[in-house]
Amino acid sequence: MFLIIGYVIILAASLGTYAVHGSLAALWVPMEYLAIVGLMIGGFVAGNGPKAIKATMAALPSVLKGSPYNKALYVDLLALLYEILAKVRKEGLMSIEGDIENPESSPIFAKYPNVAADHHAIEFLTDYLRMMVGGNLNAFEIENLMDMEIETHHQEAHQAPHIVSKVADALPAFGIVVAVMGVVNVMGSVGQPPAVLGKMIGGALVGTFLGILVSYGFVSPIASQLEQKVEESGKIYQVMKVVLLASMNGYAPQVAIEFGRKVLYANDRPGFVELEEEIKSRKG
Repeated sequence: MFLIIGYVIILAASLGTYAVHGSLAALWVPMEYLAIVGLMIGGFVAGNGPKAIKATMAALPSVLKGSPYNKALYVDLLALLYEILAKVRKEGLMSIEGDIENPESSPIFAKYPNVAADHHAIEFLTDYLRMMVGGNLNAFEIENLMDMEIETHHQEAHQAPHIVSKVADALPAFGIVVAVMGVVNVMGSVGQPPAVLGKMIGGALVGTFLGILVSYGFVSPIASQLEQKVEESGKIYQVMKVVLLASMNGYAPQVAIEFGRKVLYANDRPGFVELEEEIKSRKG
């Protein structure tokens, strides 16, 4: 939503102010637009492999969607972790074996559909709970493994914003290429009347205008939005990591989820009393 609002403001500030003292028709040079778009797509395809292209295309629609990583989701996550750890403390690690092997049919996970909808997060959680049930790894070994997996996820998720940012960086240069092509065309028509030459030079300069405007006004904001969403998506793994490690180090479920609450961003973090009352109400 904010991306669209930003685009409207950019267009109003650029084309709107130009229209006050100029003709918008002078900016309509279809071949310049076609050249810029073609160079952008060509650079994107030439600079990336099939996996990178597929990942980027899959990530692009997310810029038009709101973030699912909000306070309500994290309250659900902390309540889920509390319920799992409380069951372990009361009935032993083997009591959650059925829940982690088939989370889709688990009555615990079924209570938290918002969390269960995040397939990657559930896979991360159940994998490490499975290791805890197996009892073959200590907390230090699991922490190292968690760090490596989170880092891998971080690198994969950053691929799309990095690629889009590279495309944005190349667009001003593509605009210059298009402008130079237009100037070459003008130089071949030096015998034409000044009015004709002026229109041709103006058309050539539209290429530079388009390259810069599309780069900084349209493509760069997409890269920035994707980057922010990547950072938001990584926090859920950090929460699960610190809660599980706290539990492995012997802390009670109430204390373990407090570790997770503390690593949340301020805007998404429930208060101590708020979280406690929420968990009590769900238990009741």
